[in-house]
Amino acid sequence: LRTEERQRLARERREEREKQHAAKETQILEKERKAKLQYEKQLEERQRKLKEMKQKEEQRRAAVEEKRKQKIEEEKERYEAVMNRTLERNQRLETRQKRWSWGGSVTPDSDSKTALLSTASKRSTSTANLKQAEGAVNKRLSSSAALLNTSDRARRSQLSPLDSSVISRLLAPTQASLARSKSAATLSAD
Repeated sequence: LRTEERQRLARERREEREKQHAAKETQILEKERKAKLQYEKQLEERQRKLKEMKQKEEQRRAAVEEKRKQKIEEEKERYEAVMNRTLERNQRLETRQKRWSWGGSVTPDSDSKTALLSTASKRSTSTANLKQAEGAVNKRLSSSAALLNTSDRARRSQLSPLDSSVISRLLAPTQASLARSKSAATLSAD
């Protein structure tokens, strides 16, 4: 009876130990499973963050590149505008110089020979008419100067002699303005 009792108790103890051992193994396996899940979760989170950082970096680079292209485009437009303004100014100066020069023509000709021939023919016809036009221009200038003198005499009487001499000098036509008037009269006579 005692032997059977001992065997039974030993068997119960063994079963109890096996149960505890199985429970420990289950706990260990559960811990390992949880640790693995946690690791995978952290790995996914890290990859997601890296992907977001990569996207942000690409967006920032694209924005910087776009800004750079826009700046280059603005600089190009500004440069073209400056070049156009310079070309226009040069063309205006050239046409002004041609208009008021004695040898030039009012409209720029593409063929230089025809331009020279036309200016030569203009000169030959204009020299004949120059004296007539000169007389008309001188009459006009003297009449306008007389009008200016009569209207400003009242004002000039109140000024000092130095001021009145300066004003009369400024009102007198210059040689360049006379030349321009003669040139315009000659062209209009032609």
